[in-house]
Amino acid sequence: RRARPVREVLFFPSRPCCIEALLAEAAEPGAPARPCPCPLPSVDTALSRLVRRLLSARRSLDLCLFAFSCPQLARAVQLLHRRGVHVRLVTDAQYMGLHGSQIGRLRHAGIQVRHDQHSGYMHHKFAIVDRRMLITGSLNWTTQAIQSNRENVLVVEDAEYVKAFQDEFERIWEEYNPASYSF
Repeated sequence: RRARPVREVLFFPSRPCCIEALLAEAAEPGAPARPCPCPLPSVDTALSRLVRRLLSARRSLDLCLFAFSCPQLARAVQLLHRRGVHVRLVTDAQYMGLHGSQIGRLRHAGIQVRHDQHSGYMHHKFAIVDRRMLITGSLNWTTQAIQSNRENVLVVEDAEYVKAFQDEFERIWEEYNPASYSF
């Protein structure tokens, strides 16, 4: 019996929460839960639901993000990479070097990163999980946006929408290939 396709809307700001249990379960499925010493509650929030959707990746995760400075989301992406999920990231050149950006950390972990070379912004904000689930909306993956801003994220398993965004990702991925940069 097939599960119903995912259709979920997440609204931010999200109250602060501890996602250590989610990350630990994803890193070592079936391992006994270890208590986290942080004072934050382990509750269901927009952030924890977003992390849960990301951690569902088994084969691939394609990210197209304007700004990425949220350490919790970076840890989830790194965990997926360590688990063998093929992760690719497209970002904006001007924002990848800002204080707090997680792009360098992800690159250092071995994740493929490409960025624009244009004067305009690479302003997309979407992720594609296993070429079957689209995560998109107004949310920049920053702590500020997650904890303070009015933002939205739509999570859908709809082949037509996923294909359109996957095609856009592949087009940008090729356009931002460093082999074709001009200096």
